Formats: sequence, structure tokens, C-alpha cells
Amino acid sequence: MDSELVLVIDFGAQYAQLIARRVREACVYSEIIPHTASVADIVARKPAAIVLSGGPQSVYADGAPQVDPALFDAGIPVFGICYGFQAMARALGGDVARTGLSEFGRTVITVDEPGRLLADVPACFNAWMSHGDSVHAAPAGFTALAATQGAPVAAFENTERRLAGVQWHPEVLHSEYGQRVLSTFLHEIAGIGSAWKTAAIAEEAIARVREQVGDKRVLCGLSGGVDSAVAAAIVQRAIGDQLTCVFVDHGLLRKGEAEAVERDFVAATGAKLVVADAKDQFLRHLAGVTDPETKRKIIGREFIRVFEEQARALDSEADIEFLVQGTLYPDVVESGGGEGAATIKSHHNVGGLPDDLAFTLIEPLRTLFKDEVRQVGLELGLPEAMIWRHPFPGPGLAIRIIGEVTRERLAILREADAIAREELTKAGLDRDIWQFPVVLLGNVRSVGVQGDSRTYGHPVVLRPVTSEDAMTADWGRLPYDVLERISTRITNEVREINRVVVDITSKPPGTIEWE
Repeated sequence: MDSELVLVIDFGAQYAQLIARRVREACVYSEIIPHTASVADIVARKPAAIVLSGGPQSVYADGAPQVDPALFDAGIPVFGICYGFQAMARALGGDVARTGLSEFGRTVITVDEPGRLLADVPACFNAWMSHGDSVHAAPAGFTALAATQGAPVAAFENTERRLAGVQWHPEVLHSEYGQRVLSTFLHEIAGIGSAWKTAAIAEEAIARVREQVGDKRVLCGLSGGVDSAVAAAIVQRAIGDQLTCVFVDHGLLRKGEAEAVERDFVAATGAKLVVADAKDQFLRHLAGVTDPETKRKIIGREFIRVFEEQARALDSEADIEFLVQGTLYPDVVESGGGEGAATIKSHHNVGGLPDDLAFTLIEPLRTLFKDEVRQVGLELGLPEAMIWRHPFPGPGLAIRIIGEVTRERLAILREADAIAREELTKAGLDRDIWQFPVVLLGNVRSVGVQGDSRTYGHPVVLRPVTSEDAMTADWGRLPYDVLERISTRITNEVREINRVVVDITSKPPGTIEWE
């Protein structure tokens, strides 16, 4: 795919990945690089444009990262955001100072001179701010476009040099017209086309896998999640029956999910699937265990053992050389691997496979964000229920049971969880809620009355959350009638449960999962 590249230079911003995603939403390919990259290294990548991200420091703080002024003489369009806007102004000879009025959160932007950057937005609108310093005077040759109460110059541009910037965060949802402003810079000021399309992404990934693998055999571990399913679907489309998928059924999935993997994935892709039924093995090792970290370690260890057993058997039959891994671009960035893809002789992300089973990795999703993975999955014909499945932890329901994991408790939680998900779907709220854990308080019982009898049953906790990336999350404001239907059905249909409560804690301070 012939897509131009935008480099997002990260100055330590919590939103650097979000900026890169927003650039891609404008149909332009983007990657994140650290602020330590030299101008020579940046220019060598031949970017069509550069975005300078926000950052937590003051441009005047000792050791604060700065922008090399030579960057602006390279003829590359540059867009500064928040800290990047201030660093850009300072490097170009503008005036940056502390006003004494910091702005955090929703702030009114007043457009004084729309120029090209703000030509398509109203004269006043709300945007998300997070700054102490402000630009007091734009650099020579730049037009000041907007202001706020605490920022005399909140946006500027020099269209002749294709340079622009804003003090606010256009990438966050709270900023009105943010995507429009970013798109205007990319397409109209920088002059970049719209070549980054989902269909082209899928076609390129398939061609790349076909070239990498040739006539060799490939193994893929399916988890039931969207990432492994889409990665496997790309490889299947590329090489057909050279791929074998392994699904380890550890007995900790939600109601109907194991069956859906076996039925729906095979029907959609035609892939060869080996199912390892290890439910009894996992339950045996989890017996009597209540510590959440110990649960996770046991599940990880046993998963590796089962997967290794299957991989060894298949490898002896077919001499497997490659292993598919559903690595996404955020994983690459967070592990410091964003500076190019080295050839890796390593292990699948289940981790811990022995050296004699070291395969060469295939990572067809390595350049993609989660929303792009879903779009590719739809392009490849995977079922919508699989594509839009809520994120689900690797240890499964084991960490949604507070206390010992038993067959009986898993059955109770599966039924309650299925009711909650079913009612969410009926209400049309699946896409509004990022994740909806249902937690069984296995070691807690409460007094209740059902019929004419006193009960002593378990409580369950509903944990609907909204998020974009799971780094932060807010509790989901489900309508009362939906909560009522969920509660009524659970207490009527799952007799072991007599109380339903809702967790209204954001992240931070609480994590999304309870364990």
C-alpha cells in the first residue's frame, strides 16, 4: 500500500497513541517515535508530515525535551500540540511564558483569525486543555489564530512553510471539532492524500504473510478474542491449509464462547482447528487457590503446558516453522519496539515455550490499533459477534470469581454473565460499553427473601465501563430500566444469587477487573 507516513514525536504524552490513531482515522498512516530521534533520523524516514505531541513538563524546566530548530528547515509540514506547540513556538523564536493561569479540562477557545487551520470551525467552541505555560507571541511570519483566557496565543499557522499548532488537545473526544482541525492540517496544509484504507491494510497484510511464509507450515493459538482471530484469518487467507490453529479450552470462558470459537471461526475461515480440552486439568490445579496472582500464574503455567504439548505433537508431524502472534501497535510502542521490526526468533505471547520449540514469529497486526483490527476482521468476513466481543482477560472467569474457582461457581457466574450480556445487547448498548465484567463474590453470602423463604446467597457485581484504550476508564451509566431487567432476571433465573450490585468506580483509582 502506497501510504504516506506521518511521524508522531512523543514528548512523554499520555495521548501519543491517541494522536497516532486520530491521524489514521483521517486515512493517513502514522507511527510514534521518541523525542530523542535526531533530525537526520527523522528526515531519513521521509515523512509526509510530523506531529509534535504534548508532554508533562514545562519547556523551561531543566532537562525538558526541546525541538531542534533544524527540523523546521527540512521542508516537512509540522503540527504542534500542547507541549509540542510551545516547544515549536520557542524553537522558532516565539515567546512562551507562565501566565499564572493554568488551564486544565474543558476550556472555551475564541477564534480571532480563522486562517486555514480553523476555517471550518465556529468562532467559539470547547476544547480540552492541560497547560501551565502559554505562548504569548507567535513566531515571526506566523498568524495567531485563537486565544483562551489563559493562553494569549492558542493556535497559529504559517501556511507558506506548512507549519501550524494548537495549545489544546484536538485528539481527545472532549475537544469539539478536534478531528476536523487535525484533518485540515493533514490534508489541506500538509497536502497529504487519504490512502490508508482498511481494505488495503488487509490486502497488504495477506501479501506480506504469503511472501514471508512461502511453503512452510504455521501454527496459531486461538484465545477466542478478536486479535488472535483476525491474525489467524489473515494468515489463513494468505496460505490456506498450511496453517493449523490450536484452541486451548481451559474451561474459564463465558457461556457459549468455546463453542463459538469451534463453530464460527472455522465456518468463517475454513481453518484447520485442533481443540485441546483441558478443563479438568485447570480446575484441578486451581482447587483451593484464592490469591488472584497465584490464580494467574497457575493458569499461565498450565496454558503453556497444554499449548506446548499440542505444538510438539503438530511440529513432529508437520515441521512447523512459524508461529502467529496477535501483537498490536500499542504493544510494540509500549515495549520500546517502535523503531522497526527486527526478525524475532522468540515465543508466542503465551510465553515460556522451550527453546526446541522456538518458532519465527508472524505478527500481521503489528502496525494496527484495536479499531483497525476490528475493521480488518469485518473485511475478512469474520462474524460481528466475534469482532465486537468485549475485551476479556486471559485468565477468564477465574479472576471474576472472588475466592476459590470451582465448577459450581463457574456455572453460576456463566449464567449471570450471559444474562447481563444478553440484556446489554437487547438494549443496543454493546458498542457504548467497552467492557462489562460480572463478578461473583464467592466468599460472601447475604441474607435475602425469595418466595416465602429466607435465602443465603451470593452477591454479584456488575462492572460496566466506558473507555477507549483501557488505560483509563469510567463507569458506564446504564439506564435504570436495563439495570432493573438484569437484576430481576439474575435473581429469578440464577437461584444461588440473591443480590445484584453495581460498581461505580472509575479507573483510576479502581482497575477494570476486580482481580
